[in-house]
Amino acid sequence: MSRYEVFDRSRLRIKPLAERVHDLSLDRWLALEDETPPFQHPQLADIARRLTEARRRGAARILMMGAHLLRAGVNRHIIDLLERGFLSHVAMNGAGSIHDYELARIGATTESVARYIRSGEFGLWRETGELNDVIAEAARLGLGLGENAGRRIAQSGYPHRDLSVLAAAYRLSVPVTVHAGIGYDILHEHPNCDGAALGEASYRDFLIFARTVENLEGGVLLSFGSAIMAPEVYLKALAMARNVAHQEGREIRHFTTAVFDMVPIRGDIHNELSKTDPGYYFRPHKTILVRTVADGGESFYFCGDHRATFPALRRALIALE
Repeated sequence: MSRYEVFDRSRLRIKPLAERVHDLSLDRWLALEDETPPFQHPQLADIARRLTEARRRGAARILMMGAHLLRAGVNRHIIDLLERGFLSHVAMNGAGSIHDYELARIGATTESVARYIRSGEFGLWRETGELNDVIAEAARLGLGLGENAGRRIAQSGYPHRDLSVLAAAYRLSVPVTVHAGIGYDILHEHPNCDGAALGEASYRDFLIFARTVENLEGGVLLSFGSAIMAPEVYLKALAMARNVAHQEGREIRHFTTAVFDMVPIRGDIHNELSKTDPGYYFRPHKTILVRTVADGGESFYFCGDHRATFPALRRALIALE
């Protein structure tokens, strides 16, 4: 037994989502035909060609994403690329699964931290916490976190499940993996959060992701708005995949990476900055754009709002069909 006291979660008061003020509602989510903010970049066509070629040869086409990509309102654009076969794997953080679930269930998501942290209500919403039961079920059934969440949303009567990336991917048999960090997400505040189940289900997702990375030779990895999860999870999975590939006489060197973010990168994106430069610690730069493609890969960087860049990428892909 630990010598230290733990927080007694039975003392918490959990409120229904109907009492929460939501920062984002349905009118935030773009229809495919809606006009989007302008974004142009000459290398978007290069990424589109590489994704198209990777689809043709059956190589991995991975989208890694922070939750802000969903909050940008581009769920339908992501789902469309899944349906067209341009994406063979989606990896998100825990917050991404929460936003996807809330949106499908009630047609709104996102609360004001500034508003609710003052009263101690932040994150403590009953329906959102029920996602913990889905996670526990995933562990019992031997499923990944993302797989079971997608299955449950797809089979639910939630009024807006057509906007769920998790549900669409499950319907299409495309893996969505959720890479959770303990204590990162509002789900972990709830009394029904089972740390062992969360770890089991999310670790299974990591192994599913690593298996996809084994097929990255000739493929493409996209990272949208994830400064920590994407570069760190990708780095470890690539090390595992290359370890096995070397034993089997294979290579995982010739592939494309592309980072889409809103952080300006100074200098040459293909070279690391000095450790004295704060930009050195922006992991997508040194990990995704430099180190992991140094022996045969190619990398690209696109700086812009996700509400503009993701639809622009979709347009570039459709132009090649």
